[in-house]
Amino acid sequence: MRPTLRLALSAAILFSAATVQAEVRQAAPDSFYLAWSEPVSATRERTWTALVAVSSWWSDEHTWSGHASNLSLQAQAGGCFCERWNAGSAEHGRVVMALPGDLLRLETALGPLQELALKGILGFWIRSNEDGSTRIDVEYRVNGAATSGLEALAPQVDAVLGTQVARLRRYIDTGKADEPPIAADVRASPEVARAAMLEQWKREAEAASGVQAPAAKPAKAKAGKRDPGPTP
Repeated sequence: MRPTLRLALSAAILFSAATVQAEVRQAAPDSFYLAWSEPVSATRERTWTALVAVSSWWSDEHTWSGHASNLSLQAQAGGCFCERWNAGSAEHGRVVMALPGDLLRLETALGPLQELALKGILGFWIRSNEDGSTRIDVEYRVNGAATSGLEALAPQVDAVLGTQVARLRRYIDTGKADEPPIAADVRASPEVARAAMLEQWKREAEAASGVQAPAAKPAKAKAGKRDPGPTP
C-alpha cells in the first residue's frame, strides 16, 4: 500500500474510532492525559521482555506500512521506536528512559498526531501489587498549542491506544495479541441473526411512519364456558 494512502487510512482510523475506553483523565484544547492499568499474569521480567517486543503485539492497522512486523524498538535511551519497509521508514517515537523490569518511557506523537506538531510522552510502568502479582500502568500525555483542539481528539486517541494496551496485555498473558475467536456455540445462527435484523428494520420503519403494530388480540374463551357477567 502506498504511504500516502496508508497515512490517510491511519488518520481515519485514529480520528473516527468508535470504541471508547473511558480512560481520559484530563482533556483541554492544548492537552490531554490518558491512563490505563492492567493486571498481567507474568513476572516483571517477562512483562518487560514482552513489552519491548513491540512487533509482536502492536496492531497492523496502526502502522504506516500495514505490517507490525516492520516495527522495531531499541530499549535504551535514544533508541528508536521505528518502522522500516521497502517504500520508506518512520520514527514513531524515541526512548527517553529505559529501566528494564520497571519503566519504558518514549517521546512520541503517535500516528497522525505527528504532523500536528504536538509533543507526547508515553510511559509503560511495570509494578507489583501487594499480593505479589504484576500490573502494567500506561500513561500518555500530549501537549500542543491552545488552538490544537485536543479535547476533541482525546477520546479517539484513547480508543486506538486502548486497543494497543489490550493487545499488549493479551500478549503478556497468552503469547498471542489477537482476541480469541468467538466460540461457535455462542454465535447466533444465520437464520436467527436475519430474523433479528428484519424485526429491527420493521420496528424502525413503523417508528418512522408513526404506525404502530396492531395490539395482540385477546385470547378466545373456551367453548361451553360463557362469561356470566358481573355478579348481582
